[in-house]
Amino acid sequence: MNVAKVIEISAESDVSFEAAIHKAIAKASETIHNIKGAWVKEQKVTVEDNHIVAYRVDLKVTFVMD
Repeated sequence: MNVAKVIEISAESDVSFEAAIHKAIAKASETIHNIKGAWVKEQKVTVEDNHIVAYRVDLKVTFVMD
């Protein structure tokens, strides 16, 4: 029987939401093994002078515990 855990992480990119998601999973995988999935809980943008300057995602990441 496997036991899975869900954690919440956030990441930001100045390029896109997709880039922020890739950054979050890449960073999480440095210390967490057996990542099986993730879903976007929330997306936000930071706007300055009528331009988007940052894309932020809050993710829930599921991984199987060793």
